[in-house]
Amino acid sequence: MDNESPRSESLSPEEAQAKTAILAECENLTAAGVTFVAVHFDGYGDSGATEDVKCFDSEYYAYEEHKPMPYEAAYLQEHFEALVPLGYENDCGGFGDVVLDVDARKITVERNDRFEDYSTTTYEI
Repeated sequence: MDNESPRSESLSPEEAQAKTAILAECENLTAAGVTFVAVHFDGYGDSGATEDVKCFDSEYYAYEEHKPMPYEAAYLQEHFEALVPLGYENDCGGFGDVVLDVDARKITVERNDRFEDYSTTTYEI
């Protein structure tokens, strides 16, 4: 992540509850050999989608770089979705991941916002 920084505002009660529920599963996930749990989100034009929660046994997490391992984590879907940033799908949209590093017991959110830009050239002929 290019711009890692702590979140400046506090978690909402729903986000705090989701974080607690996810972190409470770390021992079970470790016992199953899971190193990362992640959910990817993507959207634009006021419409977006959150993918299913996936578990990985890789040394690091990067979207679509590793195949998920066969571990059923659907029971965590609602909690991960509570941590997906609001408004990522507005205008040009955005995408990213909510990732649990099981060993570090740390949840990170990476949000990438799309934007439109233009360049103007003025010259006399």
